[in-house]
Amino acid sequence: MAGFWGRRKREQEELNTQDADLARRAQQTLVAADERLRLTTDELAFADAELGAGPTTELREAVESVRTHMQEAFHLHQLNHDEIPDTPEELRTRNARIVQLCEWAEDLLDDRTQALAAAIERARRAPEVIARVRADAARLRLRLPDARSTVERLAVRYSAHALSQIEANPAEAEQLLGFAEHSAGVAERRREAGQREQANMALEASTESVRRAETLIDAVETFEVEALRAESTLAAIIEDSRGDLVVALREPQSPAVSAAIAELQAALAALPAAGVNTDPFEQLTRLREANAGLDAAIAAARERAARPIPPLEHVRHAIDDADRQLAVSRDVIAGHRGWIGADARTRFAEAERVRLDLDRYLGASAAAVTTIDEDHREQAFAMARRAAFLASEALQLAQRDIDAARPQPDQWGGPGYGQQGGWGGGRRSGGSDLMGGILGGLVIGSILDGFID
Repeated sequence: MAGFWGRRKREQEELNTQDADLARRAQQTLVAADERLRLTTDELAFADAELGAGPTTELREAVESVRTHMQEAFHLHQLNHDEIPDTPEELRTRNARIVQLCEWAEDLLDDRTQALAAAIERARRAPEVIARVRADAARLRLRLPDARSTVERLAVRYSAHALSQIEANPAEAEQLLGFAEHSAGVAERRREAGQREQANMALEASTESVRRAETLIDAVETFEVEALRAESTLAAIIEDSRGDLVVALREPQSPAVSAAIAELQAALAALPAAGVNTDPFEQLTRLREANAGLDAAIAAARERAARPIPPLEHVRHAIDDADRQLAVSRDVIAGHRGWIGADARTRFAEAERVRLDLDRYLGASAAAVTTIDEDHREQAFAMARRAAFLASEALQLAQRDIDAARPQPDQWGGPGYGQQGGWGGGRRSGGSDLMGGILGGLVIGSILDGFID
């Protein structure tokens, strides 16, 4: 008993320690959450002044929600220290709720303030951002003449289709720079008038316009470099393609290989003569696709040549055998429905499913198709053999179920065949012989009917 009460005392002391730690944590989180709420309220006022009421809606709603729940937390803390005695369980529940509310409040305020941090920072640096936008616009305007001359130089070498993606870039960039400078002026005037939300929108528009204009100008210079690289790569691919055609003619032939060879030859024949404006990107893409198609066709032909393809006659025989096995199994199961168990029915259902999958694989009834291309013969042969095997197994299981369900001689009150017994030693096997013959005739007849069908 001394050990029991000692253990109870230690457990109570540990629980009291945990309750004290929870109470201190509740007080600390309550103070921290209240200070966070006051700080966020001040930040909200500044954000309203810098950004306007629209962008700060979510933060304002979060502050109101936190203020409401903090009132609940303060009320619970007051209940813990009023004159009414509380049980340890009540104190523990209230402190846990206080911790939960305060942690939720800080997480929510952190999330909402972080969402506005970038916008607030940008608003604080608005004069600096406006000055940078104007400087960037002036710098990019100096690059416009070079971009125009680059487009004119590329037009002599490449086709209009190839230049369609950059031909209008200098003009579009100039328009964007004009819009950026105008938006920067609007942002400056709106900010001076105290319309901070409109000023920030105009400032964001000017910043984005400058970024897009620089991207368009960079694209002109990048195009020239990439076009030269594509021409160099195209020459190497043309040489490799001609060598691939020579090798492909010595590989195992198939319709797919012949089609891939014709496609690559057509791609090579479509290459323009020297001195003609071209689109190296389009030509490179077509040759790469034709080369990839030829490689895939040759790989498939090699794989098919490495393993024998079943002759069409073998596939047809396998399909016919599967149909015969299914017909016999179907007749036996249908003729003895009450005697067939789940295993035989499951094998038969699976055999029928595989047989239907074979029809879908060939795109028509397998029993009616006259030709099967070489690419589908192996799979069709395997599916037909699988269906025949499952049907045969279903028939064996059905025969087992029939034999198990057939009445035995002792169930008819007499000994087995050839035995004497009872009532003067006369034969008593006539009933069982007759029933056995009837059942055997039913089974044999069902099998013969299936073969005849």
